[in-house]
Formats: sequence, structure tokens, C-alpha cells
Amino acid sequence: MQARSSSEGPAYTRAACYARGAKKLSPWGRRGYSTGAVASTSPSQEDVARTAGRGSLAIGGAKIYFMLVGFAQQGVLGSLLGAEGYGTLSRASAIANIVNNVIIIGSIQGTSRFVTEARDEERDSAQRGLLRIHMGMALPLGALFLVAALGFVWSTGAGHLIPLLLAAGVIVAAYTLYAPLVGSLNGRRQFLRQALLDTMYATLRTGAMVLGAWLLLRRGLGALGAMGGFALAALAILPLAARVAGTGRPGPGVPPVSDYLAAVGPLALGQFFLNALMQSDVSLLGYLATRSAEESGMIGAAAAAAADRSAGIYKACQLFSFLPYQLLVSIHFILFPMLTRAAADKDREAIASYVRSGMRLALLLAGAMVSIIFGLAPLLLRLAFKADIHEHGTATLRTLALGQGAFALYGLCTVVLSSLHRERWTMALNAAATALLFLLAFLLIPGSPVGAPIAERTALATSLTLAIALLVGGSLVLHVAGALAPPLSVLRILAASFATALVGTRIPPVSKLLTLLSAGALGLLYLLLLLGTGELGRADWAMLRRVFKRKLSCRRFTL
Repeated sequence: MQARSSSEGPAYTRAACYARGAKKLSPWGRRGYSTGAVASTSPSQEDVARTAGRGSLAIGGAKIYFMLVGFAQQGVLGSLLGAEGYGTLSRASAIANIVNNVIIIGSIQGTSRFVTEARDEERDSAQRGLLRIHMGMALPLGALFLVAALGFVWSTGAGHLIPLLLAAGVIVAAYTLYAPLVGSLNGRRQFLRQALLDTMYATLRTGAMVLGAWLLLRRGLGALGAMGGFALAALAILPLAARVAGTGRPGPGVPPVSDYLAAVGPLALGQFFLNALMQSDVSLLGYLATRSAEESGMIGAAAAAAADRSAGIYKACQLFSFLPYQLLVSIHFILFPMLTRAAADKDREAIASYVRSGMRLALLLAGAMVSIIFGLAPLLLRLAFKADIHEHGTATLRTLALGQGAFALYGLCTVVLSSLHRERWTMALNAAATALLFLLAFLLIPGSPVGAPIAERTALATSLTLAIALLVGGSLVLHVAGALAPPLSVLRILAASFATALVGTRIPPVSKLLTLLSAGALGLLYLLLLLGTGELGRADWAMLRRVFKRKLSCRRFTL
């Protein structure tokens, strides 16, 4: 045989490049080749790391953009609508987001799993079949959401949310079609295109919500205008998503509807309880604040307005405290297909390695975000909101920063369990955590005055729940995957986070520009502390170099 450099002749196949350093044949459909042909093998560890790294950068960058745009969106809406109008929008969004996030995450994970596990030649037809399944579910799910949501708001005395929930029903139907398009990109590991969709939709949704709120504000319907803009954006993204992701093509390998629903059902139920855990605190606060206002002598619209103001303060704090979870979602999208593939291969070593690396990266990012948010809580609220919000939310935000930091890590634990076919464990764990949230809320919140005190009690109940959930979820991941973040890394990151947060609390009130500069300075301090303790070292920089390095040349062998 004669070896020829890859610089000669046409471009060479990815399979040829993968052949070097691969440990075993890919289970995605083994093929036989005659003498002189190149066998198709699974990617080398370096190529997998590079793909994951570049995917993390692409989706992570998109998530950062998504967070920045969402931050601007919520800040503008909070200023436009005021605490009461912003609270009205927040209470309706909390109900809608439980279902929306279930559909988005459950469908993305389900579609990604089926596309990942399909043979190469059957992935297009599998994608087409999954889209057809979702087309049949879109309108029924939208209608089911409306029935359940309207019944809930009537029973809790929040009838003024009904017009907003009608618009939210359109969003539910649109997301049922949008999610499998994103999931097919994830299953194919086309992370750059997935990131492109994220950025397109974030921009479109923010513009539509702000414009809708502004157009209807003078009529006293600003919250409805914002939700209506959200619905229009969800519809408008569908043709763009179909263009980016494609719609597949007819052929063999279409998953039976029963098989798909049987696989997605536990995922969806697990996501339902996860999002109930994430969103129910606002609804509980609204309900209990209304009761508290009525007990203090308010009635009717006055009690509802007081509850909305309390919810507005709490939601403003959530805007910042959710940032760690939103950032770590990028790791979810990368880790899920990789663990799914490793589980199919029964590769315990790869599973442990992916979990260990993913949890450590998540802890590094969450530590940075939580320490900055905790330290600069009053300055951050002042940065985005008017006095009716930022003067009352510091204690709430600091408590939520700790709790939502725990939730960000807990969310990754549920992704690991689901990718390793422990969906029922995830569902049961999320359901138990949601029940615990309701229990603690009804134990700690009643009797609190409306406004800042009731928001602080709600934050305490939520954070205690999330801390307990993380302890249990981490234990289950360790049992199933045999790995978590290295203990020494945990101690170093916690120490760096504590020191950074402590410095942040000593920064006096400053201008908005200096607030942003202070956040950057705290981030730099956190990084220096990690370098000083040895948590970040040569191995991390070597990995970064491999991520950005061009693929190594390979050779083609011919007779």
C-alpha cells in the first residue's frame, strides 16, 4: 500500500480522519469494506473533545447572547409596565413557562435521542417522521394548556390573567413544532446551527414583546401587548427554523408513534415537574400574597394589585438569579447526546469522564455567576429596575442567588440521569422536590406582609428546596454514572466563590457603568483565585488550544 498526504487530491472523508486513534467501531451502523477501502470508525477522543468544545462555545455564546437580550428585554418591560404590570406579565408567564419548557426540553431531548441513535442513512426519514408526530400534537396541546390554565387562574382568583393566557396558548402550539427542529440539529451535533436559531429567536422575541407592550401601554394593556408579541415571535420563528434545520425526507426508519411517545413521556413528565419546581414559586407567591392582602383589609382589585407588586419584586430578582441555570443549559445540550451515545455503547469509562468534566465545568461557571450576583445584588437591581423594585429586593436576590445556583447544578444532574435512561428517577425526584416546595411555602410564607417580606420568605422556601434537591440528585448521579466533580475542585471553587462574593458586598453604591465594571473586576478576581489555588492549570489551557486548533491532517491509503 502507498500512503498519500491529505494535501493531494480531493478532500478526504471524516471516517478516514476518525480512523486514527479510534478504539472501536461505531455502533451507528457498521459497514463492511473490501480490500483497500477505509473502515468507518467512531471519532477519536481528541475529535470528540474538539467537537464538544466547539459546540459548547457556539451554544454557550448563543446562551450568553440570549441572556443579555433577555436581560435587556426584562429591564425594558419592567420600566415600561411598572411593578404592577410587570408582576401581571410575570404571573402569566410563570404558568405558561411550565408547559413551554416541558415541550421545548422534553421534545429536544426526545428528538435528539432518536436522531442520534438512528442509522446514518435513516436520520432524515426519522426526522421527518418525528416532525409529523409533533404536527399532530400542536393544536391539542395548545387547547389542553388553555383548559388547564384557565381553570387554575379562576380557582386562585387571578381572572385578570385570562387574556394573557389565551395568547400563551398560541405559544404552546408553536413550540410543539419548533422544538423537534432544534432537537434534530442537536441529535446531529450541528451545534452551530442550533446556536444560530437561539440568537435569531432571542432577537425576534425581545423585539416583538417590547414593541407589543409599547403599542398597548396607553390603553392599560401593556402586559397583554408583551404576551401577544411573544406569541407572534413564536409563530414567526417556525419557517426560519425549518429553513435552518430542514424537514427531513420520506424513507425507512420512521419511529413508531407509540415508541416515540413511550420514550418522550417520562422525559416530558420529568421536565414538567422540573419546571413546576422552577416556576411555581411565583404562582405560590401570587396566591399567598393575595390572601395576605385580603387578611390585612384589602379586597378585590386592590388585593390583586398588591400581589402583583410582590410578584414583580420577586420576578425582578429571578431575572438575575436564573442566569447560572440559563448559562448551564448550553452544557445540557452538549452533554445529553454525548452521554446518550456512550450509554448506547455501554462505555462506562466515557460516561464517567463526560460527567466528571461536565459537572466541573458547570461548577466553575455557576460559582462565577453566583458570587457576582450575590455580591452586587443591590447594584444589579438598580442597574435594571426603577426604585419601586430595586429598593426592596436585595435580600430576596441574595437568597435566590444561592438557591438558583444549586438549581443550575441540579438541572445538570437531571440531564445526566435522563440521558442514561433514568427518566423515571428524574421524574420522581422532580415531583418530590416540587411537593417539598409547596410544603415549605405553606409553612414559611403565610402571615408575611405583602411586598418585600413575602418575597424574602418565598425566596427562602425556594432555596431550601433546591439545596435539598441538589444533594439528592448529586447522590443519584454518583450512583448511576460513578462520577461527579472532583472533591478537591469543589472545595477550591467554593472557596473562590465565597471570597469573590465577600468582596462584592463591600462595593458601595456606584453608577451603572461602574456596576458593570465592578462585575467584570469580580469575575477577574474569581479567575485569579482559581489560578492561585491551582484549580485552573496547564491541562485547561491545553484543552482550549485543542478546541481552537484546526483538525490534524490525515492520510488516505490506497492500493
